[in-house]
Amino acid sequence: MSKLITLRDANQAFSRCIREVEAGEEFVITRKGQAVARLIPAAGKRALTAEQEAALTRLGTTSWQLNIGRFNREEIYQERIDRLRNGC
Repeated sequence: MSKLITLRDANQAFSRCIREVEAGEEFVITRKGQAVARLIPAAGKRALTAEQEAALTRLGTTSWQLNIGRFNREEIYQERIDRLRNGC
């Protein structure tokens, strides 16, 4: 099933969208609530490298997850500061 994403969110998180598409996800990109494009894998589902599989296993998930919708600058900076303080 395709995930819906706004054009703005796709633009701001494009590299993450591409990573998810490489992992087999599909996106429907919308503008003003209307579907305008589909972002799909070019040659079917891509096999992940061993390193990518290990990363997904560590995360406990089967696909990359976008954090779309959290574009509040203060929240993003605070999250980054918290990660740095915790050594992540």
